Amino acid sequence: MKRASGCGLFLLVVHLSLLGEPLMVFAVDPTQGFTNVPLASSSFIYQKPYNVPLNDRYSFKNGVHRFWVYANDKPFDRGSNTQPRTEAQIKPDYTSGIWQFEGYAFVPHGTSGATIVQIHGAAQGNTTLLLRIYNGDMRYYDGEVIATDLYDKWFKVNLIHNVDEGRLMVYINDVKKFESHDEGPGDLYFKCGVYGAPSDKSQYMESRWRDIKIYKK
Repeated sequence: MKRASGCGLFLLVVHLSLLGEPLMVFAVDPTQGFTNVPLASSSFIYQKPYNVPLNDRYSFKNGVHRFWVYANDKPFDRGSNTQPRTEAQIKPDYTSGIWQFEGYAFVPHGTSGATIVQIHGAAQGNTTLLLRIYNGDMRYYDGEVIATDLYDKWFKVNLIHNVDEGRLMVYINDVKKFESHDEGPGDLYFKCGVYGAPSDKSQYMESRWRDIKIYKK
C-alpha cells in the first residue's frame, strides 16, 4: 500500500540556550512516496549465542520484540570470531533501488557499546551502516553523534538507503539527523536487536523494537 502524499510536514521550534534564539527544526514523514513491503513472521531470521535457546535471549510479547545479550556470551556460530549478538535479520534482501527501515526502539539505561540497528552488506567490509548506543547517545559506528539522551524512552528510527545513488539517511523521530555515502553495492538487508561493539561495551545489552516496517521506492 502506497503512503498518502498529503501534508506530512510540521514544524518544531526548539530554543538554543547559547544563542537565545529559536532554531527551526523541520520534521517530516520520511515514508512519503514509499510503498510498504508486507512482513510476515518468516521475514524475521534470528541470530543469538549458539549455545543457548532463542527464548533465553529474545521475547516477543504485546507487539514488542525484546533482544538482550551479555558481553561474555558466545558468538552466533561456533566457528565465528564475531561479538555476541541477539538480532533479527529482516527479509527481503535488496541489491538496488531505494529501501527504508522504520521501527520504534527502546534502550534501557546501562546498555552501552551496542549496535541496535544496521544495514548489513557492502562492496567492502560487512556493513553499510551501524548505529550504536554509547551511554545513551546514538553514534554512527563509534564516531559521529547522531542523537542524544535516548535511554528509557521510545524513539522512532527511519533508515533510507538509496543504493543506486550510494546515499544513506537517518531520521530520528521524523527529523533527519545524518546523511552519508554508503559502502557500495552488495547483498543488503536490515537488522535490529543488540550486537556488542569490539570494545567499551556494557556487561548487559538490551534493545526493544515495535512497529517494524520495510518500505521501498
